[in-house]
Amino acid sequence: MITIMIFLFILLSIIMLILITILNLSSKKTFYDREKNSPFECGFDPKNLARLPFSLQFFLIAVIFVIFDVELTLLLPTILIMKISNILNFSLTLNLFILILLLGLFHEQNQGSINWAK
Repeated sequence: MITIMIFLFILLSIIMLILITILNLSSKKTFYDREKNSPFECGFDPKNLARLPFSLQFFLIAVIFVIFDVELTLLLPTILIMKISNILNFSLTLNLFILILLLGLFHEQNQGSINWAK
């Protein structure tokens, strides 16, 4: 009885695999648009030279965004850690972490990385 069920399962799996493959191949669009097939890279035309100059401010803002995005992934689990740790150690660690982030933000502001009016 079990061997018959295994055989039917394998047979049904093979039939489904063949059916899905046939439907996938028959439903493909034959019309390919040049613009839809080209990669979109921040508004730059990928068909031109790759060494075109771009704004350094754009790069700095992207790096700052990545830094603060990583900071959020480090900050969110602290809610769960707060329940199981000593409140004094938790508050000291969290305050040190936020202090380092604020010092980094003030440094970026003093360097002019955040100024948009250049």
